[in-house]
Amino acid sequence: MNRLLSRALQLASIALFALLSARLVAQDKRYAIVVLLVLVGFGVPALLSRRRMRRLLISGDVPRILGTWQGSLRRVTYPETMAPLMTATAYAAYGFIDAARTSLSRAARGPAWDAAVEQRLFVEALLDVYEGERTQAMTKASELEQLPLPPAGFWMRRKIALLRRGIAAMTRAFAHESHADDEVVLSRAGRSSPLVHWAMRYARAIFLVDNGRRHEALELLASAPAWPAESAFRSFHDELVTTAEASPSAPAS
Repeated sequence: MNRLLSRALQLASIALFALLSARLVAQDKRYAIVVLLVLVGFGVPALLSRRRMRRLLISGDVPRILGTWQGSLRRVTYPETMAPLMTATAYAAYGFIDAARTSLSRAARGPAWDAAVEQRLFVEALLDVYEGERTQAMTKASELEQLPLPPAGFWMRRKIALLRRGIAAMTRAFAHESHADDEVVLSRAGRSSPLVHWAMRYARAIFLVDNGRRHEALELLASAPAWPAESAFRSFHDELVTTAEASPSAPAS
C-alpha cells in the first residue's frame, strides 16, 4: 500500500509539473529555459547515479555492491527474511555459491519467505546451474517464467519478463540445450539487468562455443574481472577460454 501511494504521489507530482510548465511556456516562451534547467538539474544527477551503479554491478566487486545496498537492507520490510535473501541474490549473481547458500540459510521462514518465491527461484536456479544440477535449474527457470508478473509499470514488467527469459536461456546454455534465439535473449537480459551481466555473458559464451563461434566467445570473455577462487565464474572462465582456444567444435563446460 505504501509503495502504491508513493508511486501515485510521484505520478501526480510529474503531472502537476508538466501542467504548470506548459502554462508558463504558453504565457512566455522564455520560461522554457527555466523548465529545461529544472529538468536538467533533476535528471542529470539521477542519470549519473544509474551509470555509476551500472558500472559497479558490471565490475563484479561483490563487497562494494553489498556496501551500497546496506541502507536498503536496513530499511527493507521483513529484514530478517529479505536482507539475507537480497544478500544471497548478490552472491549468486556472481557465482559465490557457498556465500549465497549461507545467506539463504539465515533467512527467516514465514510469510515473507513464501511471498518471495520469484527471488528464491531466481537464486536457486543460478546456484543449481553452478553446482551442475542443470535439469533442476531448467525446471526452476521454467517455474520462474510461469509466475504471474507483478502489478508494476509497463517497462518494469517488461524488464522482469526479459530477466526471467534470460535465466531460462542461461540454464539451457549450461545444459547445452540452447534454443536458436537464446543468444539474443542472453544479450538483451545482460544489458537490461547489469546484476546478471556476467552470468548472461558466460552463458552466451557457451552458446557461441557450442556453435563453433569460438573467436566471438573469446572476445566476450576478454574483459572479465579477475574472479576470486570462491566464485564459480573463475573455473567457468578458465575452462571456457581453454575450450575456445583448443577447438571450435569442442563442447563447452
